[in-house]
Amino acid sequence: MKSIASSMWLFFLSLFSCFNALASPITLDISYVKLAQQQAPGVSTLFKKPENSGYMGAKLAISDSNTTGKFLQQHFTLNYFIATKTAQFLDYLEEEYQQGRRIFILEAPLTQLVQVDLWAKNKPVLLFNVSESADELRNTQCLASVFHTIPSDAMKSDALAQWLLYRRMNKVLLIQGSKAEDLQLATSFKRAAKRFGLKIIDEKQWDFNTDLRRSAQQEIPLFTQTVKDYDVVYVADQSKAFAEFLPFNTYLPRPVIGSAGLEALAWHSAIEQWGATQLQNRFMQMADRKMNEIDFAGYLAVRSVAQSVHRLHSNTSSELIKYINSVDFELAAYKGRKLSFRAWSRQLRMPMALVHPHALVSQSPQPGMLHPVTELDTLGFDAQESQCELSR
Repeated sequence: MKSIASSMWLFFLSLFSCFNALASPITLDISYVKLAQQQAPGVSTLFKKPENSGYMGAKLAISDSNTTGKFLQQHFTLNYFIATKTAQFLDYLEEEYQQGRRIFILEAPLTQLVQVDLWAKNKPVLLFNVSESADELRNTQCLASVFHTIPSDAMKSDALAQWLLYRRMNKVLLIQGSKAEDLQLATSFKRAAKRFGLKIIDEKQWDFNTDLRRSAQQEIPLFTQTVKDYDVVYVADQSKAFAEFLPFNTYLPRPVIGSAGLEALAWHSAIEQWGATQLQNRFMQMADRKMNEIDFAGYLAVRSVAQSVHRLHSNTSSELIKYINSVDFELAAYKGRKLSFRAWSRQLRMPMALVHPHALVSQSPQPGMLHPVTELDTLGFDAQESQCELSR
């Protein structure tokens, strides 16, 4: 048996050596471009994301990709640039393009992503959005040149609504902040509630300016008092200005979900299955902190490119775009299943982790969720729901 195993090993080694000798070396430059945003005033330092969020995930993916790439004569590099103004952000993309770079990972808000998509028209560039979750970009404002590795608000809302349906918690009190992004989150959840048959018994808007560190125990019970009973409180507070004071302070002793309590995230440090522990450890060793959702989106963007290069043995952007957007593309991503992009919106399909600060509670899609193609499309805008019909 040992001699057979040795012979097989030598056979595969010789095949690999022949392939390696025939394959020409490939180098691919990837640019991570960030438009710096001001942190919302009054946000606790507990909830502020590290300045290098996203980039550190992309950096780890470069390291992982080069581990495989060295056997295939493929090498990946990562450039990092932080712009402080929109003009600087757009000018840098043009400068990089003129220097021959074609692959960009973008950390920027909706308005700038729309501008980049206009700039990219008729250019052979591959773009990834790793930070903007607005539903608009997956439904009405369709970006022909941009792939989204960050999940949409709709995906997160559907993940939570499915869990509520599975647990038969059908009556929801909805609380939203007064900022535009909070209203967007609330609108997204209301869509999900209607989709899965949940009943919103009341809606309230939080617009107090009091110091909740001193008054939460008095103010929140009164604020969450309603005429009708509710099973759960959904809170839409993007900047977490007040959401974290809701758990254990509501008038009725009910769970809190959304921006506090139980959250739907693409990634969390509590995820340990499917080899995730090894990824978490590698990231912690490199970044000296835990991997967050934007880091994971940056990681997925680079790995989408690298895995395509491994498969095609090509660094031609047009070939990579065609492959990534095809039914043949599958991305291994520590999620328990292969991921792929929706052809109509360029959104990456993925399971959503339902977590509280220190543990994984569940994963959506929930059991029993059916779909004619893949149950992952029960999260977010499906083909017949989205107005996007992107194709290349």
